[in-house]
Amino acid sequence: MFSKGFQTVLILALALFTAAGTYHDAALAKDKPVVEAEENGQAVEQNVDQAAADNASPEVEAPAPAAKEEIETAPAARKGTLFWDKVLSVVGLHDEKPFKPDLVGGAPSGPDQDYVIGPGDQLGITVWRDDTLTKTVLVLPDGKIQFPLIGEIVAAGKTVAKLKKELEEKLTGYVVDAGLTVEVRQSNSLFVYLIGKINTPGRQMLLANTNVLQALAMAGGLNPFADKDDIRIFRQEEGKTLIFPFRYTLVSAGSNLEENIWLKRGDVIVVP
Repeated sequence: MFSKGFQTVLILALALFTAAGTYHDAALAKDKPVVEAEENGQAVEQNVDQAAADNASPEVEAPAPAAKEEIETAPAARKGTLFWDKVLSVVGLHDEKPFKPDLVGGAPSGPDQDYVIGPGDQLGITVWRDDTLTKTVLVLPDGKIQFPLIGEIVAAGKTVAKLKKELEEKLTGYVVDAGLTVEVRQSNSLFVYLIGKINTPGRQMLLANTNVLQALAMAGGLNPFADKDDIRIFRQEEGKTLIFPFRYTLVSAGSNLEENIWLKRGDVIVVP
């Protein structure tokens, strides 16, 4: 077998090998907690970061400033309100004074003073500070009226403004600084004619202050087949024929109100 010296060397080598292994294991065991601690520390740090991320509230944006409360209504509502207000005004059902648009072609802007008086009309004549001269008179079939201090005077065929001026001139010798007003209390001579696609065509007696939209309403409105935007008003004035366009769609929507003219005696409204 082996010599005694060789055995001794072998035993010493085994002893050294065993000691080295034990030292290596001890070193590994010694270093392991450090590694695990480092790993655990990283894990804990990661967990803390994750938990913070999970628990963190989402970014809360600063609340937008409250919208300023609108004083006016929305455009659509406002438009609708204005539309019905204007329709009620032009038809004469509004409490406010009816809308009086300017007329096209330099025609008068208001009906009262430019209304042409006719037989059958009732006129209210007021003299300031003299109740005895405040009267309601009827225009007779011959076109004349009777008035105190003056007697007979032709009224038919004259505008309200012209009759007022003539009365003031004739009263000058009787009343000092006579403040006089003339108004049409009832119109019984203002006839217009409606032709075409209207529910009730024919002759229509109107009030003194009557515009196109009112006249169409009084005649029962337009036929469903009417060309609403091609209506024409024909007027004979000073030997000439004047033609006024009337676009129902625009006027009834509150636009082009200057086309809603005040009517005069003998006007003809044609609805194709």
